Amino acid sequence: MTATIADRIYETLSQQIITGELSAGEKLRQDHIARAFEASHVPVREALLRLQAHGLAKSEPRRGMRVTALDPAEVREVTEMRVALETLALQHSVQNMTPVALKAADDARIACDQAETMPQWEARNRVFHRAVLTPCGLPRLLHTIDDLHIASARHLFAHWRPKWVQRVDTDHASIVQALKNRDASAATAILSRHIRRAS
Repeated sequence: MTATIADRIYETLSQQIITGELSAGEKLRQDHIARAFEASHVPVREALLRLQAHGLAKSEPRRGMRVTALDPAEVREVTEMRVALETLALQHSVQNMTPVALKAADDARIACDQAETMPQWEARNRVFHRAVLTPCGLPRLLHTIDDLHIASARHLFAHWRPKWVQRVDTDHASIVQALKNRDASAATAILSRHIRRAS
């Protein structure tokens, strides 16, 4: 599927918000964004509405669209939701895992381990989680998990960026091995611990 201008604007702005390049409370001015992307206001409005739907921006009366503030209380809720929903998706993934899907998960794991910066790692980490969960075949569940990863990523950047170091993720390797063994119990236990540890 070809990315639209609105997609490109959304992806760029969401990444800038997640990484903290655009800070909480910062105004998202339609005219400035339209000029930066050489676009009309229509795709800009579409992108801003998507940011709002994902909790990254908020429309305020007489203040316009602004980047939402990080809420520390949200971390616990997002973590518990991720544990519940990702383990549910993984249980279904184990049943549907094909050799092609396993290779995609292992390739994503290796790419994640080779990340040289935190933004690169965070993007590849999301790809890994998506790779192990996609075979569940439950699109609504996956869509909700994607939204939770966006919320989780903002907190990761806010709290872990100064401490981030390149490393091999042994949890990812263990999850892939459990999937190869078709061991749903081990895979979900490792994933649950992994999400809680990261948070």
